[in-house]
Amino acid sequence: MASDTKEKVFISKDDMYLFGQGTHYDIYRKLGAHFSTEGGRKGVFFAVWAPNAASVFVIGSFNGWNESANPMKLEGEGGIYTAFISGVKEGDLYKYLIYTPDGEKLYKADPFANYAELRPGTASRVFDLNHFEWKDSKWMKARAKKNVYMEPMAIYECHIGSWMRHPVPDNDGFYSYREFADRIVSYLKELKYTHVELMGIAEHPFDGSWGYQVTGYYAPTSRYGNPDDFRYLIDLLHANNIGVILDWVPAHFPRDAYGLATFDGTCLFEHPDPRLGEHPDWGTKIFNYSKNEIRNFLIANALYWIREFHVDGLRVDAVASMLYLDYGKKDGGWVPNKYGGNENLEAIEFFKHLNSVIHGSCPGVCMIAEESTAWPKVTYAPEDDGLGFTFKWNMGWMHDFCEYMKLDPYFRKNNHNKLTFAMSYNSSENYIMPLSHDEVVHLKCSMVNKMPGYQVDKYANLRVGYTYMFTHEGKKLLFMGQEFAQEREWSEDRELDWYLLENHLNRGMLEFMKELLGIYRKYPALYEIDRDWSGFEWINADDSDRSIYSYIRKGTTEKNRVLVVLNMTPMRREKYRVGVPAAGKYKLVLNSDEERFGGNGGVIPAVIEAGDGECDHREHFIEFDLPAYGACVFVF
Repeated sequence: MASDTKEKVFISKDDMYLFGQGTHYDIYRKLGAHFSTEGGRKGVFFAVWAPNAASVFVIGSFNGWNESANPMKLEGEGGIYTAFISGVKEGDLYKYLIYTPDGEKLYKADPFANYAELRPGTASRVFDLNHFEWKDSKWMKARAKKNVYMEPMAIYECHIGSWMRHPVPDNDGFYSYREFADRIVSYLKELKYTHVELMGIAEHPFDGSWGYQVTGYYAPTSRYGNPDDFRYLIDLLHANNIGVILDWVPAHFPRDAYGLATFDGTCLFEHPDPRLGEHPDWGTKIFNYSKNEIRNFLIANALYWIREFHVDGLRVDAVASMLYLDYGKKDGGWVPNKYGGNENLEAIEFFKHLNSVIHGSCPGVCMIAEESTAWPKVTYAPEDDGLGFTFKWNMGWMHDFCEYMKLDPYFRKNNHNKLTFAMSYNSSENYIMPLSHDEVVHLKCSMVNKMPGYQVDKYANLRVGYTYMFTHEGKKLLFMGQEFAQEREWSEDRELDWYLLENHLNRGMLEFMKELLGIYRKYPALYEIDRDWSGFEWINADDSDRSIYSYIRKGTTEKNRVLVVLNMTPMRREKYRVGVPAAGKYKLVLNSDEERFGGNGGVIPAVIEAGDGECDHREHFIEFDLPAYGACVFVF
């Protein structure tokens, strides 16, 4: 579709100055390819930053890839080249031909392109972002007013290309953004998830990278359609009250010849010292965070996804690799900072700048750090010497949880603290509890096959484990397929094993997760206070011999507090007593042993009246038969 844009696009002195200062947060509206009108002629204005080039040309399908037809003009001293070309249409392919000072020719995709040729093609594609009509104003207004810390957050991590595929392959069988939208919305609504986190959206050449080696930071991948198709997906999710989080990768980029690496013949985007500019383990390049223009490229990119695509949050990948100069490197393979330490001072300032800008200009948007170390104050404000993130993935909890759940129940009594330890540091950050794609690949087994015992035991273990996760303090994230106990490890090459839903145990697991997510969202005690001991109270954290855990979750009022009792062994406990804080009735809202969930059908009274008598250092108790591998949740 041709653009009806009449305004002339150009690079001003202010544009060049702000970009050079690292504060041109709208730079994506100037660099790249934009429809424009000059001298009464309609066409496209191209602009690229290549300060060390000898000369630059635009080549594309509109000029027969003629290498001399459209030279670009150097604007000022900042290194930005521009060209207006009339007659260029939406969908046309293009690249920049860059001549280096020594005469080498480089054929580069546009770093600011908002659409790309379908891989294995590597050209950029002209696209006009000015046509889409958003219908999510109600969502956007409400988002700006929300206190995300006191809202429920249950995130479904999803990879579009392997969630579900067409039975007859066409374009690898991928669903388009629009086809995926219709199916994922109904599925997430049924399961009662609050958010979806999408992997692999920014353009990338290699499917096996899962989208973590990006070549097109400003382009939604063309595997599933064009940018407006992606906007349709987000708009529909918002219409159904489902938030959207994107994976975002400012830590590194691949070496592909058409990408950012040695962009103008020099290390423009990456640090020139390989000890600072390369990840030896990943074979990728590291951004040079000391450059104003590079910080600007990345911060404007984050804002681009938030402003132009209305995303509700960014999950920032591999934060630890950015914070530590010696991350994944051997002695002699890294350079200490000016104080002799291993902290990347430029990356620290980048995060503070990034998060300050986003929180200051985009209220309600979440910035989430995938940070795997004990780096302090990740979710504190920059003015408190924090990095400014909204949430941090709790990788310590994830590790302890998986290690504990893999144990034969006989050995769990000696590892009881693995499930209690997280509360000892819970108040140090605002956490999300993740069971992500990284836990179900590379021979780590699926979640259900991490569990010990016979098949029926594995499913029972997983139900009680998920109950612990969704009733603990912290927001939640679960990778796709684990909600119905996908038995194989995840692979990007195939869709999820939906056929498993023909089996009783898998259908039961899906039904259980619907129930558990419904309870999580229904009772504010499970999400209002996620960082404070006022929202969590152990009833008994020390019953290691029987591997039983009991605790209370509390909200901002005394109404509908939640009591959780978890049995992590195959031993059924008849007439099990648990201390409770008050007399009265305790209503059972979840019993993981119900037959409809795949359990044994153990019956527990729907309402239990608390008895008088000392138990767990309390003056009242309730008594019931606690199922083997059973999770029981009461409201009082």
